[in-house]
This record gives sequence, C-alpha cells and structure tokens, in this order.
Amino acid sequence: MVRKLKYHEQKLLRRLELVSWEAAGGSLAEVKALRRYRLARREDYVQYKALARTVRALARRLRDLGPASAAFRARCAAALLEKLYGLGLVSSRGSLAACESLSASAFCRRRLPCLLVKLRMAQNLRHAVTFVEQGHVRVGPEVVTDPALLIPRAVEDFITWVDTSRLRQKVLDYNQERDDFDLAA
Repeated sequence: MVRKLKYHEQKLLRRLELVSWEAAGGSLAEVKALRRYRLARREDYVQYKALARTVRALARRLRDLGPASAAFRARCAAALLEKLYGLGLVSSRGSLAACESLSASAFCRRRLPCLLVKLRMAQNLRHAVTFVEQGHVRVGPEVVTDPALLIPRAVEDFITWVDTSRLRQKVLDYNQERDDFDLAA
C-alpha cells in the first residue's frame, strides 16, 4: 500500500536499482559478514579481503616453486606460517594448506570484540562493541576504544577491564573479591 511516485521522484530513481546488491557496492555475503561480526565500516572488511587474497596468492606462489628452490621455499613457508600463527589467523604451523584457505573472516575473528565474546567477558558481539567503544576494556596498559583492533596471540592474555570501569566493579562484587581499599580509587 505504497503511494504512487510522482513524476520527478520516478525520474530521480531511474538510475538507482534498489533490488540489485551491485548498485549498493557489495555482495550478499559481504553484508552477512558485516552483520555477523558487527563491523561498523565496510572498508575494514574490504581490507581484510584484500589481505587474505594476498596471503593466498603468496602461499600459492610458494607452493608452485620448483624443486631447485626447496630450501628457500621451506624457509619462506616457515616464516609465513609463523607470522600468521602469531597473529592468530591460522590454528597451526603445520602446512601451507592452512594459508591457502585463509579468509577475511579469520581477520574478523581476531578483532577485539570477538575476543571479548570468546573470553566470556561479553554475552554477544553487540555488547562487546559497546564495551570497547565506551572505554571499559584495556589491552595491557592501554585503554582501547577502537573495536577494529586486531589482537595477536601474544597479547590475548592481557585483555582486561579498566580499573575504574563499573563492569569490573560488578564482576568483583559478584565474585566477592572486591577490596574496600579499591573503593577509594
């Protein structure tokens, strides 16, 4: 029960195809990923896709090297796998097959809000993004307010609540670990 468009409205909408996703600049899979991982900027996901494509191309090039360069291939493959494992993008340092199946979702899973859900510091991604944007989370000594921060494996253990956060106080109250000395701070 939508009203009929006036002539000038029809003229303005002739070039815009509201049904096709190509006019919007993305695919359906991209929109699903943006919603699933609560990405605020489409540019982040495009950048993750480009990085994943580059890693896959590099892994294919290393795989296709001839037998004359076996030592070079082994050294470069080990360095690539070590780097990707340190970033948390692959689960093992085993073989290049893991690099060839790397996707943009692996980068999205290493974002700070996803790790908050994984560490059970937040119930879902929506709350995790809110906690990060409001400044309740710190990584090491730094307070982080950008949900697009990628966390490597080495830093994953240093994700905690900010000392002055209300959420930290509620958690300490719930666990009956809050100290009266902390009340003054």
